[in-house]
Amino acid sequence: MLLSIANTFIKRPVLTTVCTVVILLLGAICIPLLPLDKLPEMALKQVTVTANYLGTDAKTAEENVTTVLERQINGTERAVYMASQTTNNGDTTINVSFPTEMDRNTAQVLVQNNVAVAEAELPEEVNRTGVVTQKQSPTITLAYAFYAEKNAQGNYIYDNVFISNYVDRLIFDEIKRIEGVGNLRIIGERRYAMRIWLNPDALAARNLSAQDVIDAISEQNIQVGAGRIGQQPTKTEQEL
Repeated sequence: MLLSIANTFIKRPVLTTVCTVVILLLGAICIPLLPLDKLPEMALKQVTVTANYLGTDAKTAEENVTTVLERQINGTERAVYMASQTTNNGDTTINVSFPTEMDRNTAQVLVQNNVAVAEAELPEEVNRTGVVTQKQSPTITLAYAFYAEKNAQGNYIYDNVFISNYVDRLIFDEIKRIEGVGNLRIIGERRYAMRIWLNPDALAARNLSAQDVIDAISEQNIQVGAGRIGQQPTKTEQEL
C-alpha cells in the first residue's frame, strides 16, 4: 500500500505540490495556536534581592549587608540555592532559586518575609535607600538600545546622560507596567548628580570635618511645600 501511495505522488507532481502547500499552510496556522503555557518550564524560578550601601567598598558591604541578608534568606522554605554578588560601589545582589513548579508570587513573599526580619540588623543608610525584593527570569528576555542622531557637524545631538535620564523618566516605568515584565535594568545608566570636593586645609582652618559638611548639605537639601497665596492658616499656625 505504501508503495502504491509513493507511486501516486511520483506520477502526479501537481498533487504532490498541492499537498505540500496545504501542509505548510496548516502548520503556519497552528503555530500561533500552540498551547505554550503547557510546555514544560525548565528554568528555575528566581527571586532577586538588591540593596545598596552608599560610599562603601565590596568588603564592607559584604560584611554588613550581604552576610546579614544571606543569614536570613538561607532558611527560606523550598529554596534550592542562592548566589550573591557584591560590587565595589556598595551594591548587593542576591539571587534565590526555587523549583520550577513553585509559584513566583509565593516565592517572592517567602523571601520578602525573611528580608523584613533582616532589615533591623542592616545599617541605617541601607534601610533609607530600601531593600528591593522582586521576581524575575534567570535570563535576559529582550534588550533595547537607545542612541541619538548626529547633527550636520557629526556630533551627537544628545549626550549619554540626557538619553539615560530620558529613558529612566519616560520609558522605564511604561515598559515595567506591561503585563509579564518582571524586572528592568538600564545597562550603563548615567544620572545627574552633584560631586563635592573638600579641601582638607580649608576644613582644618575652620575646625570642620567631612561629616559637618555632609550634615550641612543634608539640612539644606530639604523639599517642603511652599503653599499658595491666600491659603487659610492651619490650626497649628494660628496657635503659633
